[in-house]
Amino acid sequence: MTYKANKERYEHMRYSRSGKSGLKLPQVSLGLWHNFGTSADYDNMKKMCFTAFDQGITHFDLANNYGPQPGSAESNFGRIMQQEMGAYRDELIISTKAGYTMWDGPYGDWGSRKYLLASLDQSLKRLQLDYVDIFYHHRMDPDTPLEESMMALDTAVKSGKALYAGISNYDGEHTRQAMKILKELKCPFVINQSRYSIFDRHIESNGLKEAAVENGCGIIAFSPLAQGLLSDKYLHGIPADSRIKTSGQFLHADQLTAEKLAQIAALNEIAGERGQTLAQMALSWVLKDGAVTSVLIGASKPEQIIENCKIVDYTTFSPAEIKAIDEISK
Repeated sequence: MTYKANKERYEHMRYSRSGKSGLKLPQVSLGLWHNFGTSADYDNMKKMCFTAFDQGITHFDLANNYGPQPGSAESNFGRIMQQEMGAYRDELIISTKAGYTMWDGPYGDWGSRKYLLASLDQSLKRLQLDYVDIFYHHRMDPDTPLEESMMALDTAVKSGKALYAGISNYDGEHTRQAMKILKELKCPFVINQSRYSIFDRHIESNGLKEAAVENGCGIIAFSPLAQGLLSDKYLHGIPADSRIKTSGQFLHADQLTAEKLAQIAALNEIAGERGQTLAQMALSWVLKDGAVTSVLIGASKPEQIIENCKIVDYTTFSPAEIKAIDEISK
């Protein structure tokens, strides 16, 4: 049976303008970095996409290398779009990226024009789409002129294969430079995607947050739960289904020091006083001052998405809460 979206899907989600652009993003977006690859259950993937859209999440975030295997998240999402959600294409923001290793040889990585435009063509085939809404350069390339990478994004937009340009993992100074080039090219640039959480504040120290606010650039935050540390998952030991046990690629057992566990427990107490889970508070915190347009969530089951979407009404923090969180986490 073909999926039919919830008629009340826009009633509870909040949407924020991305920088000074005309594009609005849901305050909660769904990232397909994990749980959409070849080893994941396809029916569960469908349920998560349906649940997200039913909750008002209009933005689905991918990259060429998301999997495992690289490309498989795009292929799976493309299949869902083709078979189930195609009727809602004009209500969706679908983004993808290129910048990390995708294929062998000198043209399958980093930021050359050759790589970026070839990768976008491959992504569109896997997604079974004519265009993506946002095409990102996934990381700064120290060996390719910034002008070349930005001109490739401009070509992607002006060819109709993307509606907006984005960058990811760029610091403040390079964000300023990239925005200047794209402005001169009259290319609609909307956003920088970067890690940001209570435990990871590098966008404050590397100038990105300040540069984004000053120049009208949106920010979308990934890893807002610090790979699960900012949740109650590890308060009572390491669960068998946790990323530490099943993967170990992004989070290691030696990161769960006594000091870190004490921090997590203290933050959990503040969350409880706010009537939130620790994960919900961590997501709310990312959105607290309006500098971040949207927070990217990952999920392994639909229920997590529903719980995470509840945060949009609780993004205000008192000065005392902010101070307490800072003292615990820094």
